[in-house]
Amino acid sequence: MLLRSKGQGLAEYALILALIAILAITALLFLSGQINTILSTIGKSL
Repeated sequence: MLLRSKGQGLAEYALILALIAILAITALLFLSGQINTILSTIGKSL
């Protein structure tokens, strides 16, 4: 029973990490144009 609860906890952490990764990738895809503009502006000012 102890092994089953450890495995369940590990699976829950893996699902949470996967969800966070998906959200981060989605946010980067939507914000990539704005990030590119900001970095270009910074690069030109140097």
